[in-house]
Amino acid sequence: MPKKTFEQAMKQLEQIIQELESGDLPLEKAISKFEEGIQLSKFCSKKLDETEKRITVLTQDQAGDIIEKPFSGGNLSPETQKD
Repeated sequence: MPKKTFEQAMKQLEQIIQELESGDLPLEKAISKFEEGIQLSKFCSKKLDETEKRITVLTQDQAGDIIEKPFSGGNLSPETQKD
């Protein structure tokens, strides 16, 4: 069985939200869907945390050597953007 991707989990979570918001589900089914949604939310959060830890930005120091620098989450300055 293939691993679930972040995108697949988000799509499932969106579907669950729509089903819950419709108000058409019986209580037990709504609780089950809510529990499934919580698990998907945790999965997505974990994937985002893992991805954030992996993101780095390559920059050059003053000597022209390439160094790795943790991604701060802000916009890159034009000097650090590379094609």
